[in-house]
Amino acid sequence: MQTLTQYLLRQLLATFGLCLVVFTLLLLLGNVLKEVLDLLTSQLASPAVAMRAILLLLPFVIAFALPIALLAAVLLTFGRLSADQEITAMRANGISLVQIAFPVVAISLLLSGIGAWFNLEIAPRCRQAFKGLQYQMLRDQSAVRLLRPRSYTQIGDLDIYVGGTSGNHLTDVLLYQYTNQVKILECRAERARLETNELGFPVRLVLEKVDALQKYGDTWNPGSSEVFPVDLPSRGMKTQAWEFNEMTFQQLLVAKAALEERGAGVTPIQVQLHRQLAFSLAPVGFALVGIPLAIRAHRRETNIGIVIALFLVLIYYSFIILGQSLETRSSCRPHWIVWAPNFLFQAIGSILLWRADRRG
Repeated sequence: MQTLTQYLLRQLLATFGLCLVVFTLLLLLGNVLKEVLDLLTSQLASPAVAMRAILLLLPFVIAFALPIALLAAVLLTFGRLSADQEITAMRANGISLVQIAFPVVAISLLLSGIGAWFNLEIAPRCRQAFKGLQYQMLRDQSAVRLLRPRSYTQIGDLDIYVGGTSGNHLTDVLLYQYTNQVKILECRAERARLETNELGFPVRLVLEKVDALQKYGDTWNPGSSEVFPVDLPSRGMKTQAWEFNEMTFQQLLVAKAALEERGAGVTPIQVQLHRQLAFSLAPVGFALVGIPLAIRAHRRETNIGIVIALFLVLIYYSFIILGQSLETRSSCRPHWIVWAPNFLFQAIGSILLWRADRRG
């Protein structure tokens, strides 16, 4: 039995490793195209920054790829064993299907533990670091445009020319302001100071020693001022706050306690807490339902196993999406809905495995 267990695990783990690499690369490619493309096309994004962004996305992607890879590996491995009559030979030697499945279920429990570590801690931390990198790049882009000597920058309804720079101080500044593409203000300043908010985004340009022309109706009125502050458009300058799906399990518990103390609703946080836990146990349900389905399919073709895997994953995620879509409706108990696919897959898998074992 020990030799058989080692043989099964070698077959399963080899296939699982290949599937994990394939699904990770596919999911990573989708995330790169969706979230890293702006960094890659940015003039400020060096190859090292782009690579760091991809590496920060990797744990987040692995958390999703891990249960899918196990399901595909189980379907492919047991489909091939069944097609080659190896399952029949094992059972002819008095080994039950439950005994054959036991090491696979044990592996799924181990992967559930690893998945919990990724889902509850590693992936959210890396997601936060990735978001921090995005904000850093956005801050740099916003400031650098104004802090380049002899530069001409358009920000919202402002056109700004900068002659020279030193830190956050600018010299020889020319500023135009428009309304409906009609110029209403023209300022010339000897010096200016760029002010930023707590996140580092430029929010105000304080002009000093200013000569200005301001339009009222059809008349231009000249004026001068020692100090003339101009607020910069804040489009895209968001506050850096974590969303619930970017928080670790411990951070969610702290946020939930804070909301409860204020008497606010906590259903969205409950949904995220339960989703992290429930999704961590997905490998167990996938393993239990995958073994009997692979044996029943009795096919060794790779495409059949992949199709079945994708279909089961679609069913699983439909419950997750449903629970998250109802996160504002506490009466629907959405935090329990995210557990439904685990219970469903484990129950169906156990029944199918028992029936297949009895048919012996």
